Amino acid sequence: MANTPEGKVKKAVVAQLKQLDAYYFSPMTGGYGKSGVPDIIACYQGYFFGIECKAGNNKPTALQNKNLDGIEDAGGFSFVINEATMDKLASTMWNAAIAKHLRAPTKRRTS
Repeated sequence: MANTPEGKVKKAVVAQLKQLDAYYFSPMTGGYGKSGVPDIIACYQGYFFGIECKAGNNKPTALQNKNLDGIEDAGGFSFVINEATMDKLASTMWNAAIAKHLRAPTKRRTS
């Protein structure tokens, strides 16, 4: 991750994901990757998270918003994180997962 303002946000997000023992990766964009995919994809407590990192007042593009909406429509969580909110990611993920778990019926995986 670059030492840019957005890179610093990504670094802080990754540090929190490591602390939570969440599964995460940064998808490749362009070429063989899909454009507009969030900067970081994570799974925590069995829930899917798409995390778009921005610096300052930067906002997601229309394509990024479309992907974030698609994650929400599929039952996952999406967040746009910046310097002002990057320290709250871990608690936000925890609260979102717990709230959804309390609302959702337990599903059993079949093979």
